[in-house]
Amino acid sequence: MNRLVPCLLLSISSLAALHAEPAFQHFITVRGDRLMDGARPFRFISFNIPNLLIVEDNVPFAETNPWRLPDEFELQDALATAHQMGGTVVRTYSIPVWRGNDPPAESSYVLGVDRYNENAFRTFDLALKLANENGVRLIIPLVNNWKWQGGRGEYAGFRGKAADDFWTDPQLIADFERTIRFVLLRTNTLTGVRYCDDKAILCWETGNELSSPASWTHEIARYLKTLDHHHLVMDGVNGGRLRPDSLTDPYVDIVTTHHYPGSGTSKTFAELIRENWEMAKGKKPYVVGEFGFVSTAEMADAMKTIINTGTAGGLLWSLRFHDRDGGFYWHSEPSGGNLYKAFHWPGSPVGAGYDEIQLMALVRSNAFAIRGMTPPPIPAPAPPKLLPFTDPGAISWQGSVGATTYNVERAPKRSGPWTVVGNGIDESAVQYYPLFADESAPKGDWFYRVIAKNGSGVSKPSNVVGPVTVTHDVLVDNLADFSKVQAREGNLEIKTRDCREAKEDVDRAAGKAGDALVYKLPTAIESFRVFAFFPHDIADLKFSISDDGRTYRDVSAGRNEYFSGAGDYNYWKPVLYHAENVTGAGKFLKITMTGETQIGRVEITHALEKN
Repeated sequence: MNRLVPCLLLSISSLAALHAEPAFQHFITVRGDRLMDGARPFRFISFNIPNLLIVEDNVPFAETNPWRLPDEFELQDALATAHQMGGTVVRTYSIPVWRGNDPPAESSYVLGVDRYNENAFRTFDLALKLANENGVRLIIPLVNNWKWQGGRGEYAGFRGKAADDFWTDPQLIADFERTIRFVLLRTNTLTGVRYCDDKAILCWETGNELSSPASWTHEIARYLKTLDHHHLVMDGVNGGRLRPDSLTDPYVDIVTTHHYPGSGTSKTFAELIRENWEMAKGKKPYVVGEFGFVSTAEMADAMKTIINTGTAGGLLWSLRFHDRDGGFYWHSEPSGGNLYKAFHWPGSPVGAGYDEIQLMALVRSNAFAIRGMTPPPIPAPAPPKLLPFTDPGAISWQGSVGATTYNVERAPKRSGPWTVVGNGIDESAVQYYPLFADESAPKGDWFYRVIAKNGSGVSKPSNVVGPVTVTHDVLVDNLADFSKVQAREGNLEIKTRDCREAKEDVDRAAGKAGDALVYKLPTAIESFRVFAFFPHDIADLKFSISDDGRTYRDVSAGRNEYFSGAGDYNYWKPVLYHAENVTGAGKFLKITMTGETQIGRVEITHALEKN
């Protein structure tokens, strides 16, 4: 019998899965213009985490598919980070819908009409489980107005219709409601709790930045209420000013606005938030769903206004978490004036251009202040996890929440004694490359470990990796400057903008035809790899070596192209040049450009120096 089953009562499987001491005692409810957690007002300052359901930023140099599902380490890192920052809420991005022009659809959630990706939804299951365990609630937009992770245009495309038909076409509305039914009535495979019974969900948002008419919002909000008697509904209509219809719609519980510069007004975020609060006051809770890309001073004023009015909460745009392959995920914002990137906790000097360290500290302070609390000390970090490696020039680890730097240690035996070979390493300093190169390792077998640090102390050591056999020396240059370069020819300069196009590589040596980099090694060069980006046509690099730095002979190099199209972000063409078993006694390597090129990383191996 095919009929709707309201989530008024817990299913037997849900009852069996409840913890003796659940993380949340209550669903969030509404009392007038306030959100309530039981008898207490519920207010928050935190972040949007757009990669929580699907990662769109998996962009290592050789990767041609930027999409993948986050794993348990990444989801735990994201939610533990929000918790450490004082956040009790995060907002996901909308439920991903497969875009037919994307690589294989294994990471998307909605694959077609009544077609759902079970593997992806198991990631959703895990996110909800960990949200409960970390005491962080989720705001979940159900559909996207924009193309970024698929949305209304894709639903319309499944039926061969136009994107704007999504708001009025009965068939498309029915298709979307079938997705809503599937999501709300899904039983979590890890907890046995149906989504509509899960207290970790703060509310369902009708969508992200929707251009929907009030009639569509009314219908979708009403439908949500027929299925789910526990959770609140937030109107996800786009704009910096509240829609009056949403304030009177009986099925809409929460109203929201988004604020970015260049929205056709000279008013500050604080002024706009105050005006919207005055509209919502006495009627419905108001949440600032997104705000960002302005100075720290203006962000501080916005958070102060959220706290000083009765605004229920505010969510900055946006936070990225640790990457399971080492470092962080990165995302330069297309609307961020070629400056702003997604934030990382607790911030790094790499983010100085957008004042990351100060802003992150300010967010944490306000996240506790809106709850009437003094921020507790940040704990010393947990041990990082050193990832397997065989080359001491390519060391990476899974980072620790709240760590500011790391020490890399080396020992001749698993038991020690340990020597620091990398002190105060900033895991944000490189993007999607190995985090550290041990350029001082002598010949032999060695063991490695990593220790995380912050202002409160140091972690216990990581796991130990080894023995790692060292057969050569290595020079690695990530080109944050020219300090490792022996000489330059032409007008080379370090570029730090247009990072998304260069797969988020923050520092690159940029030049044109005839420009060259020269490296000098203490012993004979054995091999090299050069990671280059071409904004336009590929103009192959030329390589030559020299014994004395004066007379050069050409060296041939292999090449691998990793370009799979410009995509949504106008990606440049990445080409890896590599040469193995370089013959001769050359100690100088010259890299010459034959056209517009930006080089992100150079790796050179050379013979071990005699001890």
